[in-house]
Amino acid sequence: MPKPIRIRAAALTTALVLSCLTAGCSDGAGSGDLTTQKLDWKACPAPDEAEGGGGIPSPLPGGGAWQCATMKAPLDWSKPKGATIGLALIRAKASGTADDRIGSLIFNFGGPGGSGVTTLPAFGEDYAALRTRYDLVSFDPRGVGRSDPVECENDEQLDDYFQQDATPETRAERTQLINRTKQFNAACEKNSKTVLPHVRTTDAARDMDLMRQVLGDRQLHYFGISYGTELGGVYAHLFPKKVGRAVLDGVIDPTQDPEQSSLGQAKGFQLALDNFAEDCTSKVTECPIGDTPQDVKNRIAKLLADLDRKPIPGILPRQLTQTAATNGIAQSLYSKDFWEYLTEGLEEAYDGDGKILMLLSDSMNGRSQNGEYSNITAANIAINCADEKPRYTADDVLQKLPEFRAASPLFGDYLAWGMVSCTDWAVPGAADHPDVSAPGSAPILVVGNTGDPATPYEGARKMVESLGKGVGIELTYKGQGHGAYDSKNKCVQSTVNDYLLQGRTPKAGSVCT
Repeated sequence: MPKPIRIRAAALTTALVLSCLTAGCSDGAGSGDLTTQKLDWKACPAPDEAEGGGGIPSPLPGGGAWQCATMKAPLDWSKPKGATIGLALIRAKASGTADDRIGSLIFNFGGPGGSGVTTLPAFGEDYAALRTRYDLVSFDPRGVGRSDPVECENDEQLDDYFQQDATPETRAERTQLINRTKQFNAACEKNSKTVLPHVRTTDAARDMDLMRQVLGDRQLHYFGISYGTELGGVYAHLFPKKVGRAVLDGVIDPTQDPEQSSLGQAKGFQLALDNFAEDCTSKVTECPIGDTPQDVKNRIAKLLADLDRKPIPGILPRQLTQTAATNGIAQSLYSKDFWEYLTEGLEEAYDGDGKILMLLSDSMNGRSQNGEYSNITAANIAINCADEKPRYTADDVLQKLPEFRAASPLFGDYLAWGMVSCTDWAVPGAADHPDVSAPGSAPILVVGNTGDPATPYEGARKMVESLGKGVGIELTYKGQGHGAYDSKNKCVQSTVNDYLLQGRTPKAGSVCT
């Protein structure tokens, strides 16, 4: 089944949805000291299928061009002089003077599995202020996009994978779900056996430290969003003395195991749905999808129940199933900017047309309009399963279903059954949860959004506590959607910019509204 909504995608999803609606692993030994390698920066090619496709990056605001390069890193960090892997990088050189330049600011936009090479250019304007003093840099983490992507099933098989019933109600449906999950996982092992053991977050963190050195920086300056906050926390744990100015936005709770994280997301997405329903029915104009907040949610629940019995036409020849509709609704809750599309999509679905909800679902799953899939789902599952030690059975899920349903009548079943994604995975998981303790690290700005569905607000406080005394500095944004900086809230952006550009840390516990 699809990975649960713990896809942890961040700003990446915004670019994909709005556009819809409006280097390989080397067999040879590593040569020499990889920290001394010189990057061959060139004009960026168009993204390939694994990165999501599309055209070459648009010119930078104010002129200039994006540049791309490939950095070699050890495939197996326990064998640093062994086989290497190529990591795709992108940068925009600092727009200010050489005297003003601080260094490189490395971005990870989440997923795990999102291509930083395609996402950073989509948000070039948002980070123009930061480019005055930094080279903006992002990358496709190992197993993602151009960086020896994890490959599982082909496009036709993935269409089938995402159409299946992800919330089984009978023994036969449960058996079908488990068997389909095994089929997908077996394809990942067959097609990507070499890279699967080496896509853990600790591997990506070590890649970032190599990147820091190759880029010529004494310390790592970093902006992590969603899963990127976990990667940033793990980096700080491994290399506390190398942390420069770092921001974690849309923060994952590092103390939770996969079950707790999925349950937290059920609560988070339910809160976001509640806020959407309240917003629609509180406007001066009539809400076209319900008279009261509860009426809105009741009608959505009825739609999903009807789709479970009989799907409606979506993007032909595919139909809008209950699973696709749930996925599309969840996608629309990542940003308040999407709420109008959710309203329109629900209106049309009530009239028997599932196109908009399917477009939203396709964006979540990394499916382009030409039917090609990026590798975000394959990479997401591979990284999560390599990181997470617990393995859940159908019996485990059945036992937990009442708690998940209490947390969210709409998303509970879907997120609970998502926990079987790593069952029978070829590589054992590393730990119950990541270690982000970072004594001795420079201050890290941790930004939590009270209305965040994918990484609930409580995770920011847990990250601050886990980083350790004197390291995490919490900033609260009382808003909606996933993450805070890209909400364009002036208070959040000015606070983050002051920290990254001037080194001014805000008072712990500061609040933006």
